[in-house]
Amino acid sequence: MPLQNRSMNWAIAQLPGLSSQDQEQLAGCGIETTQQLLRTTKTPIERQDLAGKLQIHIQHVNKWFALANLARIPSVGCQYCGLLLHAGISNPLQLAQVPPATLHRQILRLQVSTAQRPDLCPGFDEVVQWIQQARDLTIRH
Repeated sequence: MPLQNRSMNWAIAQLPGLSSQDQEQLAGCGIETTQQLLRTTKTPIERQDLAGKLQIHIQHVNKWFALANLARIPSVGCQYCGLLLHAGISNPLQLAQVPPATLHRQILRLQVSTAQRPDLCPGFDEVVQWIQQARDLTIRH
C-alpha cells in the first residue's frame, strides 16, 4: 500500500509536549505507541478512565488523543501535529475540510505571532498534501 494511504504509528515519546513522566505513566498502562493510545482512548469514557488511572486532568488525555490522531497523517506525523492543534485543527476530518489557503494563512499567522519566524512556516504545497492525505484517511474510516 502506498505511504500516503497508510495511517502512521509513532513511539509515544515522539508526540510533542509529553514529559518523561507522562511517557512512563502511559507505558505503565501498556501504551507505548500512538496507535495503542488511539485504540485505548477511542471514546470520551475511555479517555476519562485513562485520566483517572493516571490521576491527571482529562484535558491532557484529550490533547494526547488529538495529537496522536493528527500524527496518523503521514506528511503531518509528530513533526506538525502540534502546529495543527495550535492552529485549531483537532482531527483528520476537520483537516480534510479546511480550505488550503485558509489553513496556510492561519499557520503563517501562528508562526509569526509565536516564533516571529515566518520562514519556519510549512509551504502551501505541504499544507495541500496534509489536507489530501487527511481526506484519504477519512474516506477509508
